[in-house]
Amino acid sequence: QGQLVESGGGLVQAGGSLRLTCAGSGRDFARDAMAWFRQGQGKQREFVAGITYIGGTYYADIVKGRFTISRDSAKNMVYLQMDSLKPEDTAAYYCAAIRDGHIATAAIAYDYWGPGTQVTVSS
Repeated sequence: QGQLVESGGGLVQAGGSLRLTCAGSGRDFARDAMAWFRQGQGKQREFVAGITYIGGTYYADIVKGRFTISRDSAKNMVYLQMDSLKPEDTAAYYCAAIRDGHIATAAIAYDYWGPGTQVTVSS
């Protein structure tokens, strides 16, 4: 039984930065693909970025060049560095994991989810 918990969300002005952290517990997530999704109010949950267990990364076009995903498997942690934030990045951000799997952009593929952390970008 594993759990994921996000932290680091908050209110930031457009052009600013935030770093989200996802902490895993209850099992070893080291061989899992990990990802960040987000869901704006009234919108569907969408893929943001993913990272394989060996550190390969994949980004949604809308965040490419602005967001960076990384992991510290020894600590069971995943990070999302968000730079040059825009008001349209406002959403609840979720950490997710696929057991022993590859990165997927569909939310249904993921086995574990955190409760989310809110990011609000003001204009």
